[in-house]
Amino acid sequence: MSKGFQESLFSWIKRRYLILLNEFKTKPFTFEDACKVLKEKFEDDENQTKIILSELKKGGYLEVSKNPEDKREKIYKLKPLGSGINHVNSKDELINLLKQAADLIRTRVDYTFILLLLFYKAYSDKWEKEFETSVKSLIEAGWSEAEAVKEAESEYYHTFNFPPEYLWDNIRRDPQRISEKFSLAMKKLAELNPEYQDIFTQFDFHQFTSNPENAIILNQLVELFSKFSFKDISGDILGDAYEWILKYFAPTKAKEGEVYTPREVIRLMVEILAPVPGKTIYDPALGSGGMLIVSYKYVEEKYGADEAKTLFLYGQEANAKTLALAKMNMLLHDIKHFIFALGDTLLFPKFKEGDTIRKFDYVIANPPWNQDGYDEETLKKGEYWRERFKYGFTTKQSADWAWIQHMLASAQEKVAIVIDTGAVSRGGREKLIRQQIVEEDLIEAVILLPEKLFYNTGAPAVIIVFNKNKPEDRKGKILLINASKEFMPGKKQNILLEENIKKIVDAYKEFRDIEKFVKVITKEEARQADYNLSPSRFVSIAEEEEYRSIGEIVEELEKLEDEEKKVNERVYKILSQLI
Repeated sequence: MSKGFQESLFSWIKRRYLILLNEFKTKPFTFEDACKVLKEKFEDDENQTKIILSELKKGGYLEVSKNPEDKREKIYKLKPLGSGINHVNSKDELINLLKQAADLIRTRVDYTFILLLLFYKAYSDKWEKEFETSVKSLIEAGWSEAEAVKEAESEYYHTFNFPPEYLWDNIRRDPQRISEKFSLAMKKLAELNPEYQDIFTQFDFHQFTSNPENAIILNQLVELFSKFSFKDISGDILGDAYEWILKYFAPTKAKEGEVYTPREVIRLMVEILAPVPGKTIYDPALGSGGMLIVSYKYVEEKYGADEAKTLFLYGQEANAKTLALAKMNMLLHDIKHFIFALGDTLLFPKFKEGDTIRKFDYVIANPPWNQDGYDEETLKKGEYWRERFKYGFTTKQSADWAWIQHMLASAQEKVAIVIDTGAVSRGGREKLIRQQIVEEDLIEAVILLPEKLFYNTGAPAVIIVFNKNKPEDRKGKILLINASKEFMPGKKQNILLEENIKKIVDAYKEFRDIEKFVKVITKEEARQADYNLSPSRFVSIAEEEEYRSIGEIVEELEKLEDEEKKVNERVYKILSQLI
């Protein structure tokens, strides 16, 4: 086996492990024995040998015991290759690993470093797996070992350009320089993968480890992840685990509700939009990318993996680190057909076509609710404001209808937005915008959701569905669904179950009145309600009280009085006997 092959395939520790294993097999040996072999093969000194043996023990490759003939001396015994590394194959195994990582940092450290380490480890292991497979295939095809090794290291054979010196095991080679090595790796990987460079430029390991406690935590996280191999794990499992971290930390971070939308809410929105292959989907308030991932998975489930790849995903996000999280999320889900852009969507939309903004088949989003700072003066400083805000300008206190107008201007077919309930009932400028959109017959449905579904607020929300191509039987009508009771109670958050989602989606498809659940109103009824489209205004879910006559109530009270009298008599008799 060539030196190049060993350097690429194995870390410095694994190379020495293999030499020791070849020398001693599974027989016991002493520290002096190990020093002799490693000095001869690698010119390692005693201190280096101590580090090697310590690392092998940590990795589960080495058993250490006392010499029965001399208690002061240690005896070492190697374990077979593969026994020290746990191959993660299931979602539960990976989430258990991430729980351990979460316990290490608790709320003391920026949790996004766990996401980065998960991504880094996964793609490092993926590179090694691709390398091993490519070398084997090339040798079988007649290449020499040296030629195969050199060829298999080239970018062509890998989904990510990862120089061998920056693979995970080589990064952790020197525990004292881990943060420095990660910093160098970030710069190099950003340079070699320009399409994803913002993933690597958003994480500063030097700053992170300037706090000595953080430096210790980083080393602990690296050692924890090093115990596991992700070579054989599927993208779905990796992606689900990544989202588990987002969800796990969402309640502890005030702003994470904007980054992480409950997936069952997204699933409801996607099933209503019902995207099909070959279409474009756009999220102007991207967050961690959940809306687009669920859309992709919906098409994959319904039409197959090949058809899902014909779906083109677009997103814009104002926060650079959040954009990096979204890109990592997509890649870990094995989704590569996406284009994301950084920037303030309301002022500087990045997707353009000719002299105007680009149009997409579907638009879906959970933008920041009641976002302030976007009044008429501010919005007019942005691009394409005449095309995008033609129904009017929002107040400085809430940009809800600025977001909605941007989404409508960006859509060819349908739009789904989840937003604060006040968006469908408030007066003033918002009512004037809403009125024009109602009169143009663009609103297809308003769905009132249960309270306590979101992590950054206990308030309920509404999903508003817009349709630029309403079927004939829906024209001039708006479907109002009061789904405020469609949930399973949880300790902290309520949950939309599959049966709740199905009930709401079925009601949307049927588009008819259902007592205490759905009301179809006309534009005239919307006018009469002063364009207040709150479903609770039209659909009452309160239980009617059962009517009872006064005589029936008096009779029941008399019976209760008789029972109370009898109980008191029995208690008095018992007490008399005790005295």
